[in-house]
Amino acid sequence: MAPRVRVVQGLALLSTGALAGAFGYGAANLVPTFNAVPLDMRLSFHAQLMQMNGITMQGAMGISALSALTLAAMTRGSARWLAGGAGLLAIASFLITRLGNVPINGRIKEWAVTSAPADHAEILARWEVFNYARTAAAFAAFALLILLSLRRGDPA
Repeated sequence: MAPRVRVVQGLALLSTGALAGAFGYGAANLVPTFNAVPLDMRLSFHAQLMQMNGITMQGAMGISALSALTLAAMTRGSARWLAGGAGLLAIASFLITRLGNVPINGRIKEWAVTSAPADHAEILARWEVFNYARTAAAFAAFALLILLSLRRGDPA
């Protein structure tokens, strides 16, 4: 495998693994904690966490997508399909976040300083569905890149 391809593959694995790990930690630990604390505490913490996560998570999603798609462009055959699929899944995690979670995060931020509406439980449950979907997309992207790295032969 060409050295440039190995570097891009390493970056794709690292960034996508970090993305899957961050989303996985959130799904396994933060969401249950959100559900275990009083609503006002959840809303305040959630709003602050999303503010801190904004740049970090968008950066991880961007690097994951770009590195996987770059790897797809540098390879051929099934390696190209695996890397391209990983790139598309990373983009899916971004779109789910941007179109699903972020609008609800905006509402949560408002509720943290005012009060939650009567249907807040349904809206928070929807946020969790989006969260699990983006987590699954990130894990699937990472799995495709692991599969690619475990293949025999030169993908370049």
